[in-house]
Order: sequence, then C-alpha cells, then structure tokens
Amino acid sequence: MDIENLTAMAVFARVVETLSFTEAARSLQMSKSSVSREISRLEVRLGAQLLHRTTRTIAVTEVGLSYYQYCYRILNEVKSAQRFIRNVHEEPLGNLHLVAPVTFGCQCIVPALNSFIAGNIHVTVDLDLTDRAVHIDEDPFDIAIVIDRDSPDDSRAKPLIDITWGLYATPDYLRQYPEIEKPEDLPRYDYILFRGPAHTISLPFRKDKHKIDIDVRSRFRANNSVALMSSALAGGGIAYLPDYMTREALSSGKLIRLLPGWRMDTYHAWMLFKSEHNLSSRVRRFASDLQQRLQRELP
Repeated sequence: MDIENLTAMAVFARVVETLSFTEAARSLQMSKSSVSREISRLEVRLGAQLLHRTTRTIAVTEVGLSYYQYCYRILNEVKSAQRFIRNVHEEPLGNLHLVAPVTFGCQCIVPALNSFIAGNIHVTVDLDLTDRAVHIDEDPFDIAIVIDRDSPDDSRAKPLIDITWGLYATPDYLRQYPEIEKPEDLPRYDYILFRGPAHTISLPFRKDKHKIDIDVRSRFRANNSVALMSSALAGGGIAYLPDYMTREALSSGKLIRLLPGWRMDTYHAWMLFKSEHNLSSRVRRFASDLQQRLQRELP
C-alpha cells in the first residue's frame, strides 16, 4: 500500500460516511476543494471510480463500497496504534515517593496505596511515615501529605479532606460517672491527650453561634494517636482523637462519641506536589485516586 494513499483513504471514508464533500471537509478541517482533489487523485492511482458525483448528490459505486470496507479496517488499526502509544505514555510507571504523617499515613494513605499498587503493576512505591516538618523542595518526595489547621500558602497544594476531632470513651468508663450533657460537665474526668507543652489544655466547642473553651487536665499523654486510642479502649479515660481513627470502634460500640452535637477542632489534609506542572502519570493517577477514595470514605 502506498503511504500517500492513507490520507486519501481517510478522506474517502469520511465522504462515504457523510455523503457530502462539505461535511467531510468540515469534520477533517480541510477545504472542500482539497477533499475533491484527494478523491480524484485516489481514483487515478487506483484506476477505478469510487464515487458518482452530480451537482447535488454523491453516490458510492460498487467498487467504492468494497474499497470503503478496507479503508474502514485500516483506519481503525491506525487509531488502535495511536491509542496504544498514548496508553504507553499515560500508563503509570516508575517509582512513586511519598511522605505522610505517621497515624494518618497508616490509617488512610496505606490502604489507598495498596489499591493503587494492585492496579498499576509497573509502579513501585516508597512511603516515608514521619511527623517531622517536610520541605518538599529539598526532600526527594513526589507528594507530601500535609496536615495543618490552616491551608498551605502554596499553589502546588491540592485539598484532600477536613479532619475533625472529638471526645471518645468506652461505655464501661462512662457508666461509672453521671451523664455528660454539656461541655461544662467535662473537667471532672480523666483525659487522654496528645502530648503538648502542658498537662492542661483548653478544648474548643462550637455550636451555631455559641463558642466555649473548657480546660481539662490529662492523666495520660502520648505523641501518637494510636497510643491514645489504645488507652481509651482500655478504659483509661476520655480521649481527644481525630474522627477518622474511631470509625470502626464507634460502629462496633467499643467507643462512644461524647457531645456529638458540638463541633471541635478541624484540621485540613492536603497533598503538596514537588512541581505544579508536568506531573508524571503515576503522580497524577495516585493523587486522583487518593482524593476520590478519601472524599468517598471520609466525607
């Protein structure tokens, strides 16, 4: 097959499908005269008439109909070849390097990574779990998961989810004391808190326009939320925890959320990329998968 026939075959196929030089020219972004010229030259090279033309109509000859079937198959193969090359460029491959806070990473990022790895066999993953500050421009990460009270002032950041916090305790622990009906009832209890500069912290409560801060004292402190939750499940007191950690314990009845009508702290989880532009397919695909998964499972 002459290579020069490929363009003419595409033009001829479009004319057959539209039965209009004008429509074929418009869809191919060519002039009507160029379409007519391609068909005429093709007929000369083939030594056969493919179309009957009049001033108003176009009819496909018997030879033309048979030739169109070959054109259709060949052009579909060309399209398939183009899709193949496009998929080669778009299919995620290579190494994906991420960093995330320890607890959020274990609870929320690792399940998403497991699913991503299973569906993208040409990708390898390195995950760093750390609560230290990350400097994306200096560290060798494609994506950094950042959690903070405020939104990062960086155009490379993309939001994931809001992380709300609440107070949790076991039913057995709560049965030992009078029912907690309002924030002012809280100071008399034992608290399990994330380690801070002091044993006493002020817990924020918001409901409609009503705002109140209640000072409570911790009996047990740790720098890891998993440790705090473990202590809460053991009946050690009331733990202040991110809500995403407690879903299973809450649904199974192992923990109870106190004062659910009040809002407490809200943090924001973000993805921060090494570059704002020219993201690799593996970075784009995982970022999209992670965002959809978290917004579906942790609304």
